[in-house]
Amino acid sequence: MKWELSFVFYIFIVYNLSQYSNVTEKKDMAVKDFNLERYLGRWYEIVRMPSSFEKDLTNVTANYSLRSDGKVKVLNSGYKDNKNGKYTEAAGRAKFFKDSNIGHLKVSFFWPFYADYIIIDLDKEKYSYAMVSSSNSYLWILSRSPQMDREILNRLLEKAESLGYDMEKIIFVSQDWAK
Repeated sequence: MKWELSFVFYIFIVYNLSQYSNVTEKKDMAVKDFNLERYLGRWYEIVRMPSSFEKDLTNVTANYSLRSDGKVKVLNSGYKDNKNGKYTEAAGRAKFFKDSNIGHLKVSFFWPFYADYIIIDLDKEKYSYAMVSSSNSYLWILSRSPQMDREILNRLLEKAESLGYDMEKIIFVSQDWAK
């Protein structure tokens, strides 16, 4: 048992070190003058990179609220295949990496492991959209509404491509709430 835990820890460290240079670049891109109060609430997932924890999910939302300890409660939810499919949710917590005025948090769905949550683009006027990265493997484009203005979405997709994200892997998330 001790050997197995050591091996898992070793793999975790090696993986994180291999992602270090990519994440370091993203950390430098975190939005400045970030306002958590304005960011709280419901966000609709418009685009994402594939991930095992969101496989086949549609109508995905992320809800952020302030906890009594000052951390952020994270509740991600979605439906398998379509809005009538099996409902699934994942609850986690987030905390600021360093400065609360910078859009860089650490999020955990499985304590004690935290991953970067780096807001690399944000509508600072209305907080109506955001682009979030964790590494070159994870990317989300979020909107306050189930549909996003096409011009804004195209600009964010172009930025994602310029940052090295594989556009062939991008998933456009179905948000068929009104259907």
